[in-house]
Amino acid sequence: MKENIKKIMISAKPWGEEHLFALTEKYAAKILLIKKGHRLSLQFHNMKDETLYLQEGILRLSIGNSNECLLSKTIHKGCVFHLPKKTIHRMEALEDSMLIEVSTPELNDVVRLDDDYARIDHSTVLKK
Repeated sequence: MKENIKKIMISAKPWGEEHLFALTEKYAAKILLIKKGHRLSLQFHNMKDETLYLQEGILRLSIGNSNECLLSKTIHKGCVFHLPKKTIHRMEALEDSMLIEVSTPELNDVVRLDDDYARIDHSTVLKK
């Protein structure tokens, strides 16, 4: 039984914290705590597919298929949104926010297109 009980992995991020509480061959689950006024990278994932639930706060979600054509929506507590692979997206906390993220397990599949904290790898590209 003890083998099934694990500690949450908490990672400090420039925008808040990430709490990884499940990682298997089939799925991953995290809690993202985003501080008011902070944004995550403008990014996409070549393989990772994710669904997010806004537990607390208000977010501005920008999504699209290209950097030049992003749609911004205000997301309120209780909303769920799906980000299929290759969807360009960014989240900005309009209030301190808590997101629950459930995804496929490719946690390192992040291609940053823009980042407020200079975490961009210019060698990565969108794979067809």
